[in-house]
Amino acid sequence: MDELFRIKDLSMAFGEKVVLENIDLTIRRGEILAIIGPSGSGKTTLLRILNFFEKPTCGSMKFDGMDIREINDIRRRMSLLFQTPAIFNTSVFDNVAYGLKVRGVDKKAIEKKVGVALSIVGLSGMEKQKACTLSGGEAQRMAFARAIVYDPEILLLDEPTASLDPANVAKIEDIIRRVRDELGTTIIIATHNIPQVRRIADRVGILLDGVLIEVNDKEKIFAAPDDARSEAFIKGEMVY
Repeated sequence: MDELFRIKDLSMAFGEKVVLENIDLTIRRGEILAIIGPSGSGKTTLLRILNFFEKPTCGSMKFDGMDIREINDIRRRMSLLFQTPAIFNTSVFDNVAYGLKVRGVDKKAIEKKVGVALSIVGLSGMEKQKACTLSGGEAQRMAFARAIVYDPEILLLDEPTASLDPANVAKIEDIIRRVRDELGTTIIIATHNIPQVRRIADRVGILLDGVLIEVNDKEKIFAAPDDARSEAFIKGEMVY
């Protein structure tokens, strides 16, 4: 896989509190990269920086081999899905179509793209239903459809299944794999769900106290990690 995103010497501080420190990370095109670590380790902040919601204190980022200058153009090629989805008090169709309407896409194209996105997440036929009447799992899948409806190159997922029951967790994981396999989307998922990472990730980065201590192929991380702290976290032996 070729390189899509490169982060070098990236640090982030809020006042005197250092949240991320000297992050070096390469994201490969078409991979599922899991960033794992305990709550408060900086996972969400890293995703927000990758999506340009936050500006790092220092460091450099390159996207598709180019220095990042025009943020809005690159942000249009990304999508970020949070743990708790925002739901507009409208129909499922209008919720999913929102980003396309903002981009000025014509009506026929919107109808087609929304239909495809809802099919991928298993919500076909629910276009006219009020979004506020959906179950928690359905709402998260609708939010997923909204995130992929404009064919982003990079999909950033922040604990997308943390509040879901096992059946809906399985559905979301299947959607993640399908989006990568069928659409070629590069996916970065922040989570502390170790079994989930085993099931869906290609590579894994372990973030502890704002430091990315190891990035490796999934098989290497779980079988023979380079850092003893990685093994302790994965086995649940780390106290934090």
